[in-house]
Amino acid sequence: MATAPYNYSYIFKYIIIGDMGVGKSCLLHQFTEKKFMADCPHTIGVEFGTRIIEVSGQKIKLQIWDTAGQERFRAVTRSYYRGAAGALMVYDITRRSTYNHLSSWLTDARNLTNPNTVIILIGNKADLEAQRDVTYEEAKQFAEENGGSSGENVEDAFLEAAKKIYQNIQDGSLDLNAAESGVQHKPSAPQGGRLTSEPQPQREGCGC
Repeated sequence: MATAPYNYSYIFKYIIIGDMGVGKSCLLHQFTEKKFMADCPHTIGVEFGTRIIEVSGQKIKLQIWDTAGQERFRAVTRSYYRGAAGALMVYDITRRSTYNHLSSWLTDARNLTNPNTVIILIGNKADLEAQRDVTYEEAKQFAEENGGSSGENVEDAFLEAAKKIYQNIQDGSLDLNAAESGVQHKPSAPQGGRLTSEPQPQREGCGC
């Protein structure tokens, strides 16, 4: 049906942040394409993907910005933090340095997003358990101490963030009229109808 891609009620903007080489692009590809990529090229600037999910009976379109981890791109990627409803902060469980840098990424996320932005910590490359350098328990403690959640399942992380954002909408703590909320309410098109206001990704809530 031609209207299917437009049949959703909300748009949530996500960003994926973390050091270079932790697998952010692979996570994006795995979630949006449902295909596992063992080796992803390093992102230059930002990459973009979308997927429609369902939360509490509501269809929600996730617009996901994958940001480069290199320091030389930080000035560029910081502009994409603005207006993010969710931030997925990624580290590599086999490289402690990527975990140690989380505080810096968290500071950026806190300073550049709105107070209600949902932050989820993802320990990537959990399939390399034999090479694990960061325990699940210490990562969980870091997340709890900083008001976030942690996990090592890609699908669950994206969905958990969406559930928390949706809950913030329901309890009124997220103002949908605020430009920086990272959420757009988009009533579903009627059967056979057509929506003509499909937003362009590059204009979606970012200051670029």
